Amino acid sequence: MRKPNIAILGATGVVGREITKIVDEMKIPYNEIKFLSSAKSAGTKLEFQGKTYTVEEAKPESFDGINIVLASAGGSTSQKFAPEIVKRGGVLIDNSSAFRMEQDVPLVIANVNDEDLRKHKGIISNPNCSTSQLMLILKPLHEKAVIKRLLVSTYQAVSGAGLAAMNELTADTKANLAGETFENKCFKKPISFNVIPQIDVFCENGYTKEEMKVVNETKKILHLPSDLPISCTAVRVPVYTGHSEAVDIEFEKEITPDEVREILKNSFGVKVIDNPDNYEYPTTRDAAGVDPVFAGRIRKNLAFKNGISLWCVADNLRIGAALNTVRICEKIIEMDLF
Repeated sequence: MRKPNIAILGATGVVGREITKIVDEMKIPYNEIKFLSSAKSAGTKLEFQGKTYTVEEAKPESFDGINIVLASAGGSTSQKFAPEIVKRGGVLIDNSSAFRMEQDVPLVIANVNDEDLRKHKGIISNPNCSTSQLMLILKPLHEKAVIKRLLVSTYQAVSGAGLAAMNELTADTKANLAGETFENKCFKKPISFNVIPQIDVFCENGYTKEEMKVVNETKKILHLPSDLPISCTAVRVPVYTGHSEAVDIEFEKEITPDEVREILKNSFGVKVIDNPDNYEYPTTRDAAGVDPVFAGRIRKNLAFKNGISLWCVADNLRIGAALNTVRICEKIIEMDLF
């Protein structure tokens, strides 16, 4: 198996640091590795596998000789450097939304639609965090009973909006408890002791961009019909890490809650915690810092024929961003696609 030269773009950010940690945990094989950032963060020292690395400012020539770039540096940065990476023969695995809906860019969840990786032309997109955990739940159920209709409500941690948002939750909470005023900057409303029914900007149809990401990305990843009805409501909650989702699915074929539990228990990347009589169901604290998507509250949906309702949670920084990015890298190496 060939070993690539790897670069991590956005290495000093919240997700970039998580990517670095997971590359180590998963023992990703490589010849050389470098860490890249904006000029502002260049010069930062990083410890990785017993060595000290200096983070370099990302420039076009930074990608000379690089085979795979794991990027979490924002859409504008990805758009700026993607042509340079591809021109130099590299493969960009991108965490931003810049290329997700481009027709010739595979949108991939590892172990869900790996074959789409073979279609890449130098760029591979990692889906939105709330879409990512959902796919590991939906793929095996869709294979069994075929999705007919889907409703999703997401309850998303502030870390999905970056380090500044996490700091704002802390500062806002302290101010609130002390009876002091606080000027929120990251969110349109105060986040402490609050629930905000807006993530990203509103579209003409009244949905937010975050909600439409779930709709459109789900269809692309699972190769669903374009007219299949999917609706999403995305909500920001005062939790540091871990996205939760209430999922209502109508299937073409009959499927029971027991069948769903059994399918998910045997599915990649999923752990079932579902014993309500003993108050056993997944919460964000269960998911923090670990890899599985946790599923529970699995029950027959009372509104849909052949309907199932369930609850799922995952560490959004891992499964929703960094972990899948590194898993895609692993697949690219295994499938010799660089």
